[in-house]
Amino acid sequence: MQKPTAPTMSDVAELAGVSPMTVSRVMNGDPKVRDKTRVKVMEAVAALNYTPNQVARRLAGSHAMRVGFLYSNPSAGYISEFLVGLLNQASSNNVQLVVEKCADDASEQVRRLIANGIDGIIVPPPLCDDRQLIDLITEAGTPAVTVARGVPDPRVGGVSIDDYQAAYGMASHLVALGHQRIGFIAGNPNQSVSARRLAGFKAAMAEHKLADAPELVVQGLFTYRSGLDAAESLLALATRPTAIFASNDDMAAAVVAVAHRMGLDVPGDLTVAGFDDTPLATTIWPELTTVRQPIADMAEAAVRLVVQQIRSKRDGGDAGPVQTVMDYTLVRRQSDAAPRTRPPGSLAAKSKS
Repeated sequence: MQKPTAPTMSDVAELAGVSPMTVSRVMNGDPKVRDKTRVKVMEAVAALNYTPNQVARRLAGSHAMRVGFLYSNPSAGYISEFLVGLLNQASSNNVQLVVEKCADDASEQVRRLIANGIDGIIVPPPLCDDRQLIDLITEAGTPAVTVARGVPDPRVGGVSIDDYQAAYGMASHLVALGHQRIGFIAGNPNQSVSARRLAGFKAAMAEHKLADAPELVVQGLFTYRSGLDAAESLLALATRPTAIFASNDDMAAAVVAVAHRMGLDVPGDLTVAGFDDTPLATTIWPELTTVRQPIADMAEAAVRLVVQQIRSKRDGGDAGPVQTVMDYTLVRRQSDAAPRTRPPGSLAAKSKS
């Protein structure tokens, strides 16, 4: 018989209707938490019989590990998922998280963390593609793990999915539905995952012998605003795509918004697909078909990898960087369908009415 899974901080947060960060603050006795919130959290703790890792708490002090988490990702949904994973794993590994929101040049913040004796650093996108930053970390000999980097850096640990295969799979799914004119919104060119996702999309188009149509590939920046601009460009074409695949959920949500503004039905007139499966994918209507990147699980894996490196370094060994590739999932929801057969010109007339 399988042993029941112990409740996690995320379970407590969900039951109490608060964030995992708030649960952590309550468990650590933060006096700034409102009494009403504290009561809700403690009631959830009691109901779930949640027990923080007491062994880790007793070990706190000289054996504790301080791990820096650097972020500059503008997507609140992505960072929220990431923090859930970090907090869950940190609580069971005696890790104190030092969270730093960075500007475009994070070098000074990294130098300060290293000077203050940080034990390890976790770097998600887009900072994970900053070669100067990785140079700085590795030259200092600080254990580090990048997350969701399209092309692994062998000098540091890494956690990712196969972005090429994931994009190939989603594009192939759209073709299988019957779509032949498929628009693609590429991600920010300064991130290596963008090139991998674009390459996967193009490979699927070639594999299914669909004509190369450069006008159907539009540049985005992984932001909602860039998704709006890209969607307007694609939907202004004389021969519109019947489906648009965006490189992340923020841009896909923007496509849905533009389609609705133009009087187009999603998915009746236009199929829309995203990437990441952030909370945004299920908070818009219709809910997005998307590639699920297990963001929280990837964050947990990053904590485990950096802890492994830190412990090896303390013991005088060299665990060496480890690259972990996690599984992705194609999640079908309400934003995709077979292309609707219409008399010539009727779609254009609908959008102008």
